[in-house]
Amino acid sequence: MDILTLIGRHQALFSNDIEIYKQGLHDIISKSTFLVIGGAGSIGQAVTKEIFKRNPKKLHVVDISENNLVELVRDLRSAFGYIDGEFKTFALDIASLEYDAFIKNDGAYDYVLNLSALKHVRSEKDPFTLMRMIETNIFNTDKTLKQSIAKGTKKYFCVSTDKAANPVNMMGASKRIMEMFVHRNSLGIDVSMARFANVAFSDGSLLHGFNKRIEKRQPIVAPNDIKRYFVTPQESGELCLMSCIFGKNRDIFFPKLSKSLNLISFAEIAVKYLAELGYEPYLCESEDEARTLAKTLPQEGKWPCLFTKSDTTGEKDFEEFFTEAESLDMDRFSNLGIIKNELDFDAEKLKSFEIKMQEYLDNLSWSKEEILEEFYKLLPDFRHKETGKYLDGKM
Repeated sequence: MDILTLIGRHQALFSNDIEIYKQGLHDIISKSTFLVIGGAGSIGQAVTKEIFKRNPKKLHVVDISENNLVELVRDLRSAFGYIDGEFKTFALDIASLEYDAFIKNDGAYDYVLNLSALKHVRSEKDPFTLMRMIETNIFNTDKTLKQSIAKGTKKYFCVSTDKAANPVNMMGASKRIMEMFVHRNSLGIDVSMARFANVAFSDGSLLHGFNKRIEKRQPIVAPNDIKRYFVTPQESGELCLMSCIFGKNRDIFFPKLSKSLNLISFAEIAVKYLAELGYEPYLCESEDEARTLAKTLPQEGKWPCLFTKSDTTGEKDFEEFFTEAESLDMDRFSNLGIIKNELDFDAEKLKSFEIKMQEYLDNLSWSKEEILEEFYKLLPDFRHKETGKYLDGKM
């Protein structure tokens, strides 16, 4: 199934830039050592492949998911074979003492790329998952940055999100706060980031869910009023790699908007997806109807679909990669824009945020409202969109 066709495109976004910088990428990567954190997730695997196929001197991949690491190795061996340098994977939680011991034992990398994240808007549905999101997106980034500085790493890269630009949900806000912590560490190491659109068919995404629904003979459900920009998994890897290798200190790379990158609704993709599989969508009026028809309609070449308006917390009406206040470089690359950031963080506020979060953890007690209050102190213009409804309450 052609992902580009499903997301309404006919050509890859970054092929021109990748071709122009082909030799430069190979020369740098083949002489360098890399650590990819969160390297077995969808974006992490894409980034790891982009590095691996350019024959690095050393490539270590860390991820909490043992099973995904196994699949990554099988995929790399099947697609590319082997590299001249050292390639190893480690099933580790970067918040753990085992990971700290791993870094102490080696930790010698030219480039550290952090792709670990809690990326779902639904993660703010309860205060406990929300705190884990804060630890993963903010404090683990800060920790691994400090470790990279101590080990003399040349460059640190981490993923932000388009939802960090004028955030309306806690996930986007956590990434915006992460950017502030990255700025604080940029005094000791060169850092760069990327904001990009939804990665089509990435693990846990709605589009990935389409595959699961077909596999399990269940209805396809999608919002018909939410439009998003999509990139392919390979494009996500290319964007991260270009930012890591060529980004200057505090640069944030993002895809330029063009005729090739159009907003498309999840419902539109669902229709294209079903057509590729030879099914005609059958629009249902309710979840019960959709569940019932899923037992019989597929035999008739039709698939039950429930397309509804979105009413859940944190859904942004439109996606944006930058704000009006941010300075841009739109000339350096053909299809990559760059947010050029001056040093910008409030040390006292960041420290206060750290102390407060640690206080909550020490006491094993906090509420979403208390965390939201701390977010507002760092992001006074944060426009949190609370409806009291979450995706876990829907089919």
